[in-house]
Amino acid sequence: MQTQGDGLTIGEMCESTRVSRASYYRSWRKQEPKQEAVALRDAIQRLALKDRHCGYRRIGRLLNREGWVVNDKRLLRLMREDNLLSIRRRRFVVTTDSAHPWRVYPNLARRMVLSAINQLWVADITYVRLQQEFIYVAVILDVYSRRVVGWSISRQLDSSVAQQALEFALKERQPAPGLIHHSDRGVQYACGDYVQRLEAAGVTISMSRPGNPWDNAWAESFIKTLKVEEVDGRHYRNFDHAASMIGSFIEELYNEKRLHSALDYRSPMEFEADLKGLVEFTKKNSATVSVVAAGDRGL
Repeated sequence: MQTQGDGLTIGEMCESTRVSRASYYRSWRKQEPKQEAVALRDAIQRLALKDRHCGYRRIGRLLNREGWVVNDKRLLRLMREDNLLSIRRRRFVVTTDSAHPWRVYPNLARRMVLSAINQLWVADITYVRLQQEFIYVAVILDVYSRRVVGWSISRQLDSSVAQQALEFALKERQPAPGLIHHSDRGVQYACGDYVQRLEAAGVTISMSRPGNPWDNAWAESFIKTLKVEEVDGRHYRNFDHAASMIGSFIEELYNEKRLHSALDYRSPMEFEADLKGLVEFTKKNSATVSVVAAGDRGL
């Protein structure tokens, strides 16, 4: 629920002044159209993401209960633009995402047993609300170390924000062929340019099953952390301020300092540094053993 002024919610202010919330929102829409539009989209996303099987008509009724006045045509347009239209279940039929014409790949990540970094990356996109607009954050994580290896922030929810995060990750990590890249079935990850870049780098593609967020739980977990520990409660001044703060959180706090129980309470960078030290120690000892063995054989 939104708050104004001294922290009262809009509902509380309307009740105290005996003004209906619908009247308040009609007046606000005329005076602050941009802020009203952003707040409405935020309310729609909040309701739709609670239940991905909730259709636009039900969303409309829930909005009406909160005092919003929005017709079905506008609501349908906004939900379509934000890719929030409900997921329909069909009995006995296995379907793929029909929202785009690109190929959908099978889930290869489900049964993977990881033993090193750069074996499995997961990718996802989330939105962040500013005062008068939404921005979008694309991230790529290495599942073994939980490190964010690539990220990008954009005003547009298109394939470019995902591709920038991918280029970031490929440049920084330079993975060997055989890496698996896992994502949802969104057009940002299924489009030709993104797929071609993965194939050119020798990366194998994996995608979640339709309507199953658990298939990409690692990325979902990071996004929850980002929202709870950085985004929620922040009032970013503008796009540049938001990008700077989110970037600092990813690189300076999450990657460097945030401890993970799955990593024996080490940060991702600390965990990777320990791995590197262990690998170098093993190589050194193996080389020593080889020299000793060759001496014993008289070589």
